[in-house]
Amino acid sequence: MREHVRFQADANFNAQIIKGVWRRQPLVDFQTADAAALSGIPDPEVLARTAQSERVLVSHDYHTMPDHFAEFLTSGQHSPGVLLLHQTLPVAQAIEALLLAWDASDPAEWRDLLTYLPL
Repeated sequence: MREHVRFQADANFNAQIIKGVWRRQPLVDFQTADAAALSGIPDPEVLARTAQSERVLVSHDYHTMPDHFAEFLTSGQHSPGVLLLHQTLPVAQAIEALLLAWDASDPAEWRDLLTYLPL
């Protein structure tokens, strides 16, 4: 059985997207920010915790996350990856993009990458 990407939602990530992913594919390992106690945590700490749990961070934070991610990597740390989806992206498109990432890729493909979805 092949390994699938494990997702971690950022604190402000749209919960409707997570619910839609689970509705379409209940096997997706998609941890909410509440489950990981990420609410109110600064981005650099979110990146560190997500890296420790070997989860790809999923976020809408186009403004600060790219800079924090670059600093995280520059400091010598590694990340399972970050997927950014614009908050204006229709929920259905966001669900499709995440399901494609989950189904058609290996976790190693996202390592140390910040990727804007949809591709």
